[in-house]
Amino acid sequence: MYHLLVVDDEAKIRMLIRKYAEFEGHTVTEAENGMEAVELCRKDPKQFDLIIMDVMMPELDGFSAVAEIRKVSQAPVLMLSARGEEYDRIHGFELGVDDYVVKPFSPKELMMRVNAIMNRVRPQEEDQHRNTVSFQGLTIDFDARIVTVDGQRAELSPKEYDLLVYLVQNKNIALTREMLITNVWGYDFYGDDRTLDTHIKLLRKSLGPYSKFIVTLRGVGYRFEVL
Repeated sequence: MYHLLVVDDEAKIRMLIRKYAEFEGHTVTEAENGMEAVELCRKDPKQFDLIIMDVMMPELDGFSAVAEIRKVSQAPVLMLSARGEEYDRIHGFELGVDDYVVKPFSPKELMMRVNAIMNRVRPQEEDQHRNTVSFQGLTIDFDARIVTVDGQRAELSPKEYDLLVYLVQNKNIALTREMLITNVWGYDFYGDDRTLDTHIKLLRKSLGPYSKFIVTLRGVGYRFEVL
């Protein structure tokens, strides 16, 4: 199973998540603030399979902690917050957060989200295919998971990258919103269409002049089209 880092300043929340996580066979390490989480990740960047991070904490808030952790680790992150504003979700996704759960939450649903994230991440890590594709000044290195725009590396979040790859792999094909959500987020995705729209918006921003390749199909979905 997985080694989870649970970061929350409320001991009751950490104990609740630990109880359900250990019941499913996961190992749990706790941190009571963002700074402690950052230090744990710096000591061993590869020790955690997934990080569950609260937003509002003393010492260092969750968003700032994720920004620091991303400098040493690409472990998936699931954010917890008492707030559900779109700005918070967008900010989290820009930092590379994989999912966002608003408190109060169901521990059972939280564990389902953890498993859904890991089921998506692990196959990608095990994929041994190496190839690169280019569309004008946009280049995607599938093996290294690196995207460059006019020779400059684009800082895509893990989900932005997954979305781009799926669009590229189905170039010139009209992809419905349902198809994109199912194939990029998975059948057990818990969310709504706004998550897809937010990621498309962020992806277009990351691609700069090559955002033109992502064509909106009104009432249907999107298509990757090189004009």
